[in-house]
Amino acid sequence: MTALTTSARAELLSTRLTALRAERDQAQLELVGGASGDAADRATNVDANVRFALLEQRIHALELELAELPLRQRHDGEVTIGDVVVLDLGDGRETFLIGSVDEATDGTEVLTPTSPLGRVVVGAAVGDTVTYEPRRGRSMLATIVSVE
Repeated sequence: MTALTTSARAELLSTRLTALRAERDQAQLELVGGASGDAADRATNVDANVRFALLEQRIHALELELAELPLRQRHDGEVTIGDVVVLDLGDGRETFLIGSVDEATDGTEVLTPTSPLGRVVVGAAVGDTVTYEPRRGRSMLATIVSVE
């Protein structure tokens, strides 16, 4: 697994954005109009509205991510979004792509930059050992072994 170039990330995210927009358009067509009908109809309408809202949020997040891509700067040896990083979490080495779940491909473990581990890994350098809290009251260590 190798790090994605900015253009490859943009292409991947754009493809995912197109798919999400199509899914949102389909969800909008499936919305049941009004509050009429029996309880089952109203429940279906609530579910459809929740699904539609979640798709809108995901689309907005991807649009922001695409807009920020050209603004990100790389620093040699420092973990940035889009990198493939090898971490030692204490039980052996594991490889992750730092990025969005929308960038996941077959066999690729994704570490999102907003996760507890992702927040401390992004900006760290090769050789650094960072501490993160996977849940309140539990601290763990991770060592950055390499960055591609």
